[in-house]
Amino acid sequence: MRVQIKNNILEATFDTLGAELISLKSNEKEYIWEGNPEFWDKHSPILFPTIGSLKDDVYFFGGKEYTLPRHGFAREKQFQIVEQTEHTILFSLQEDAETLKVYPFCFELQIEYRLVENQLTVAYKVKNNSSGNLFFSIGGHPGFALAENFDHYSLVFETDEALQFSFLEDHLLSAEIQNLEVESNHLPLHYQLFEKDALVFKNHKIQAITIQENAKDFLKINFKNFPDLGIWTKVNAPFICIEPWFGHADEVVSSQKLEEKSGIQSLEKNGQFSATYSIEIAVQ
Repeated sequence: MRVQIKNNILEATFDTLGAELISLKSNEKEYIWEGNPEFWDKHSPILFPTIGSLKDDVYFFGGKEYTLPRHGFAREKQFQIVEQTEHTILFSLQEDAETLKVYPFCFELQIEYRLVENQLTVAYKVKNNSSGNLFFSIGGHPGFALAENFDHYSLVFETDEALQFSFLEDHLLSAEIQNLEVESNHLPLHYQLFEKDALVFKNHKIQAITIQENAKDFLKINFKNFPDLGIWTKVNAPFICIEPWFGHADEVVSSQKLEEKSGIQSLEKNGQFSATYSIEIAVQ
């Protein structure tokens, strides 16, 4: 089921499947990728309870083996609408018989979207309803539609520190660290950057990225306090994904034990986790 919220600047549309943002418009201009399956059939999926791929698609917990697909299961689950106003909507997902077979934890995942002037804020809340610690990762995967040629766009970073990233090797995080060459905080986009899949930044100090179109601000994504980040597109695809994460894909050398997984979050019994990022449209 599709639902909308709007204000005098923005109109956002969501699907209850995955609580996914599927459209964000201002003055009829679309900012979210259309989901063309020729390239990628998603728009802005929620990644939970894992991000990226597990080594051999398997993890171990409590002496048992479990299998999870890439990016977890939340993006393929129907969420309930808890509350909706003109400017906000709150979705909820809880464990069920299917999730317990692949993820032995009791939880509630809430996703709140809120329009404030020219911004859409995305708030995550994870509640641990299990008897012990809850281990999870969570993150966004928003794809932004690019109407011009790809090389008409650039990314602007607010930090002047050297940026280091890792490539993915068969969907797993390489141990090799690469330097990202930027000039005056600008990274011109070209498809060669993504010939080895996503660029993954671990424990970075990046807090925001602005996408520029023809040297003018297009939109800005703010993600203060998210420790990990992915930037991705497919070669020749007219979109770019800026992905703020708490966690990332398994490393090539992963032990496959969930509690030892690099980037994993641990939440004590009855604990709550919260995080927020925002998409800010450059109003013309």
